Amino acid sequence: MSEPNPPQPPNHVRWSGMTHPGRVRTNNEDTFLALNFDAKEVRYLGKIGESTLDTGDFVFAVSDGMGGAKSGEFASKIAAEKITRLLPKSFKQSAQQIAAGQGDVLMELAHRIHEELGKLGRYYEECRGMGATLSLGWFMPGWMHFVHVGDSRIYWLPKGGKLKQITEDHSQVGWLRRKGQINEREARHHPRKSVLSQALGAGHQYLEPQVGCLRCESGDRFLFCTDGVIDGIWDHALEDMLLAGNDARAFVEHAVAESGRDNASAVVVEVA
Repeated sequence: MSEPNPPQPPNHVRWSGMTHPGRVRTNNEDTFLALNFDAKEVRYLGKIGESTLDTGDFVFAVSDGMGGAKSGEFASKIAAEKITRLLPKSFKQSAQQIAAGQGDVLMELAHRIHEELGKLGRYYEECRGMGATLSLGWFMPGWMHFVHVGDSRIYWLPKGGKLKQITEDHSQVGWLRRKGQINEREARHHPRKSVLSQALGAGHQYLEPQVGCLRCESGDRFLFCTDGVIDGIWDHALEDMLLAGNDARAFVEHAVAESGRDNASAVVVEVA
């Protein structure tokens, strides 16, 4: 008797992205990114779309810039620019069965952005202290590889499962929350919630990005978001909204209505 065919990995991706300055700040230091790339080129994607993974791999990310004047905006844009330069080269290597390792590629990517922001901060007074968070997911058939620095987040809602925050906030408050010493409400109102132990640039000497991967199944949903979204939506509501199939606009508009003290950005991705 022949063995049944194993289930095929999901090969279809649907996404939406949105960013908003919020109700207090005049400028928006957040950036969200949606890219499709292969060995030859990178294609910037629209705010809403769907495609198959036959056209190459996909990257979705959010980045929250920090720094005086306009340098926060600049920092998150630099992060996006470095991503578009490095990933096509790695796609070509994997297509040729060169074992670069997606995790190694993403680790290198984070360090390159960190070095570039640090260099600009040392050489230009207006860029001093400039930095950014980064939460990025690299989607290929059956897998999502990710790299994370800072306090933006990636959530994963497995089909039929419970919402999981797969990134760790790089802050003392995040550490206290993971240890169970404070709850979600206490973390949200903690006076040091915005003090980061790690960021890209921002004068940080120490950098240890969180890198990982997980197997994707059809029906899995992901939320990439900056802290402006987290500030306005409780975790249980994030889960309810993902289950209901809400797009990025719904998350951002809800967060701005409930809080709006910070820029808010979200990308929602579903694989099928």
